[in-house]
Amino acid sequence: MRGLSFSWKRAVGISGLKSKIAHKTGVPTTKQGVERKIGNAIIATLFSGKKNE
Repeated sequence: MRGLSFSWKRAVGISGLKSKIAHKTGVPTTKQGVERKIGNAIIATLFSGKKNE
Protein backbone atom coordinates (compact mmCIF):
# COMPACT_ATOMS: atom_id res chain seq x y z
CA MET A 1 0.00 0.00 0.00
CA ARG A 2 1.27 3.39 -0.91
CA GLY A 3 1.56 5.99 1.85
CA LEU A 4 1.25 3.46 4.67
CA SER A 5 4.17 3.03 7.03
CA PHE A 6 4.77 1.42 10.39
CA SER A 7 6.70 2.87 13.31
CA TRP A 8 7.57 0.57 16.17
CA LYS A 9 8.32 3.60 18.37
CA ARG A 10 4.78 4.88 17.96
CA ALA A 11 3.37 1.38 18.49
CA VAL A 12 5.29 0.95 21.77
CA GLY A 13 4.48 4.49 22.93
CA ILE A 14 7.97 5.99 22.93
CA SER A 15 6.99 8.90 20.68
CA GLY A 16 4.12 9.91 22.94
CA LEU A 17 6.24 9.63 26.07
CA LYS A 18 8.98 11.80 24.57
CA SER A 19 6.38 14.36 23.55
CA LYS A 20 4.89 14.51 27.05
CA ILE A 21 8.32 14.93 28.63
CA ALA A 22 9.25 17.69 26.18
CA HIS A 23 6.02 19.61 26.85
CA LYS A 24 6.30 19.35 30.64
CA THR A 25 10.01 20.22 30.92
CA GLY A 26 10.29 22.62 28.01
CA VAL A 27 13.35 20.73 26.76
CA PRO A 28 13.04 19.44 23.19
CA THR A 29 13.92 15.81 22.52
CA THR A 30 14.99 16.18 18.89
CA LYS A 31 18.36 17.35 17.62
CA GLN A 32 16.73 20.11 15.59
CA GLY A 33 14.70 21.28 18.58
CA VAL A 34 17.74 21.42 20.85
CA GLU A 35 19.71 23.38 18.24
CA ARG A 36 16.83 25.83 17.80
CA LYS A 37 16.48 26.34 21.56
CA ILE A 38 20.22 26.92 22.03
CA GLY A 39 20.32 29.31 19.07
CA ASN A 40 17.42 31.33 20.44
CA ALA A 41 19.09 31.52 23.86
CA ILE A 42 22.36 32.77 22.34
CA ILE A 43 20.57 35.41 20.27
CA ALA A 44 18.55 36.55 23.27
CA THR A 45 21.72 36.82 25.35
CA LEU A 46 23.55 38.82 22.70
CA PHE A 47 20.77 41.33 22.15
CA SER A 48 19.32 41.59 25.66
CA GLY A 49 22.06 43.98 26.86
CA LYS A 50 21.56 46.50 24.05
CA LYS A 51 19.11 49.35 24.52
CA ASN A 52 17.44 51.28 21.73
CA GLU A 53 18.41 54.92 21.88
